[in-house]
Amino acid sequence: MTLRITWRRALLGLGGLALAGLLFAWSGVLYIGATGGHSAPVGWFLHWVMQNSIRTHALPHQAPDLSDPALLPRGAGHYATSCAPCHGAPGQPQSPVLAQSTPPPPALAQGLADWSAEELFVIIRHGVRYSGMPGWVAPARQDEVWAMVAFLRQMPGLDAARYLALAEAGLRRDPAAPPATPPGLEGLATRPGGGALAASLRDCARCHGLDGLGAGTAFPILAGQSAAYLEATLRDYAEARRQSGIMQPAAARPEPGQLRALAEHYAAQPHPGPPAPAADPAMLEEGGRLAREGFALRGVPACLSCHGGAALARNPALPRLHGQHAGYLENQLALWREGARGGGESPQVMAAIAGRLSPGQARAVAAWFAAAGAVD
Repeated sequence: MTLRITWRRALLGLGGLALAGLLFAWSGVLYIGATGGHSAPVGWFLHWVMQNSIRTHALPHQAPDLSDPALLPRGAGHYATSCAPCHGAPGQPQSPVLAQSTPPPPALAQGLADWSAEELFVIIRHGVRYSGMPGWVAPARQDEVWAMVAFLRQMPGLDAARYLALAEAGLRRDPAAPPATPPGLEGLATRPGGGALAASLRDCARCHGLDGLGAGTAFPILAGQSAAYLEATLRDYAEARRQSGIMQPAAARPEPGQLRALAEHYAAQPHPGPPAPAADPAMLEEGGRLAREGFALRGVPACLSCHGGAALARNPALPRLHGQHAGYLENQLALWREGARGGGESPQVMAAIAGRLSPGQARAVAAWFAAAGAVD
């Protein structure tokens, strides 16, 4: 006798399987505890699915040049505060508590040879479901994600001393110096409520230094900015009006009252003063013309109309650009142009202006501000 399969029988069969699955889930027989891990076949299957997914989603991406040494402290500082507690670091083994996770987070300091730069970019930017690996807080900030990729690819070759020199570059101006509490933090910690503020300031100083000069050109110079601007910027980060997977978590940790104290600390630091090394004279001339006159044909106002000395005196909530790192300024203009930057009093104005500048013009005006020692 031949069994004839009809649509009705097929649907009943599928319904029966679905009902059986629901009954199995309802019974609680399936153990979801983390202890014991997955069985070998299940673990292999899940990892295989993950590898295939990441490989496919990495295809549209092409890694930029990751050899710039300025990327390493940028990635290392964030790794130390946000990643090392789970993944460990050179000289910092993982906690045995994490061995009871399913799956346990990999010890990244031991190597990442199985993943290409583009695949690491996908993992960091989007995270991995069902593994506890979160996505990047600000996925539009691809520049930050690539900095993390650059650092992770170098980390297996770092010893503990070199890792700390990168992760705490702002605290260790001399990489060969032994670990020590930076001047200023010891006294702060003894004040009422100063312990939490000292901890927040130490986190800031990993990348920005206690003097606000930053650990290399990847970090902005905070020294000499107004307290009003710095506090507003920290609040923009904390409330996600300005995007950054590095700064949003950092600004969200301190209590609101501490943000003002941190801003006042960095505003009180002296600006470095001497201008940056001169760039190409023709580039500086073009940048100066844009800063002073703007570009009327494309509706670009003079930069100094908002960022010059008179404008800053009227509105201290605007940033000082004079003497800032050229690469940092150029990157900020690119972020405005790409829609990956927010914050400030009139973000739509800066987005429109940056969109009207060519990449060459952005580079020129950034170089001019970097070379300008005194505020016009």
